[in-house]
Amino acid sequence: MTALRAIPALPFAALRGAIGTQRLARRAVGAWGTLAVMVYALAASAGIAQAQEGPQMNLRRVDLNAGMHRIDAQVALTPQERQTGLMHRKEMPAHEGMLFVFEQPSQQCFWMKNTLLPLTAAFIADDGTIVNLEDMKPQTLDSHCSAKPVRYVLEMNQGWFAKKGIKAGTKLGGTPFARQ
Repeated sequence: MTALRAIPALPFAALRGAIGTQRLARRAVGAWGTLAVMVYALAASAGIAQAQEGPQMNLRRVDLNAGMHRIDAQVALTPQERQTGLMHRKEMPAHEGMLFVFEQPSQQCFWMKNTLLPLTAAFIADDGTIVNLEDMKPQTLDSHCSAKPVRYVLEMNQGWFAKKGIKAGTKLGGTPFARQ
């Protein structure tokens, strides 16, 4: 996935005051909106969308646990952080992962575009319970989705959950799940 930089909104009130009529202001905003759509379409078709070229390594972190197993998870909180995820990563220590946090529970689907590592995604309910696990192959566009609406997704190196005997129904601990 790629992200486009947002085109700044034209200040409607300032434009109306400067021109003096509401009708002209609406036309100018409409023209600005048309221009924004054209720029977006050109950028998307030309492949010049702003996307992160390297791995994101400096996200905030949170300690999670699955029983006696500790997880050092980077937190992907913003849309841009979630969109980039673990893309371009060539390696990841065994006890590390990435926790994707969404605003509200909904069906979450992930793919592996530009992701070099085989991963397992744990789709997690608000209380920390793993709803389902999905193994994902590197650099594929296959969709891997939660079995029901979730707010959290934890990506770990593929096989980490299986080696620890962690399955759907296991409850994870940590501050994101403590408010339940």
